[in-house]
Amino acid sequence: MTTVFPDTGVGPLLRDWRERRRISQLDLALRADSSARHISFIETGRSRPSEDMVLRLAEQLDIPVRERNALLVVAGYAPRYAQTPLDDPAMASVRDGLDRLLAGYEPYPALVVDGRYDVVAVNRGIALLMEGVAEELLTPPLNAMRITLHPAGLAPRIRNLAEWRADLLAQMERQIALVRSPELRTLYEEVAAYPVPDRADRADRDADGRGAERARERTPSFALPLVIEHGGQVLSFIASIATFNTPMDVTVAELAIETFLPADPETAAYLRERLP
Repeated sequence: MTTVFPDTGVGPLLRDWRERRRISQLDLALRADSSARHISFIETGRSRPSEDMVLRLAEQLDIPVRERNALLVVAGYAPRYAQTPLDDPAMASVRDGLDRLLAGYEPYPALVVDGRYDVVAVNRGIALLMEGVAEELLTPPLNAMRITLHPAGLAPRIRNLAEWRADLLAQMERQIALVRSPELRTLYEEVAAYPVPDRADRADRDADGRGAERARERTPSFALPLVIEHGGQVLSFIASIATFNTPMDVTVAELAIETFLPADPETAAYLRERLP
């Protein structure tokens, strides 16, 4: 995934990150063991920051690892963080750990995606939910956003699609603002343009048409649920996302593990029956 910076020096870029984090020059200086005067000189280009200073400021501004490499390059230094492909032998322990985590979460759904929302690994719970998804969407590289929001994907079966779609698009917007990636922007424009299946046109297999409402009634209100139909059963999940702590590799830094916790006993029982 490519990061694009404007044709400018490292100072204005660091200032942009500071302003986005809503941190004053004085606060940043105190956090980075520097002075507000020095921070001001760096941001205006009057002073060239050392490599150590770039890294310290990036750490205090919580700048993603990929963007830290880009800042170092703009400042005239070599990238600090490697970007190791997941299929590299050096990543064997990471792959094994992810596989064990996904398998251990079964029968509940879980998957791993990278910074482009391309699917890295799934467990049997996710595979179950993807039954019926169009073959064209299952051709590698699988993309979680396309599979979820495409009219030939999961979208027609998501009972609270309007809310879930809005939440996913907002998540992508936050990510785009953070990494400024043309690839993510293109993906966002693609999935945001997908036609939304009309609720009246979507099959409702409940006799009285209240399947989604019942799922909501038995779902805790502390988080937005994913309410989705599968095999005539309305399932409800609460999603959570986990990332690696203090990653030192760009690939690892951009991996996200998304798990779906059954939000009610009926959903849990259904999955245990289908995936013993």
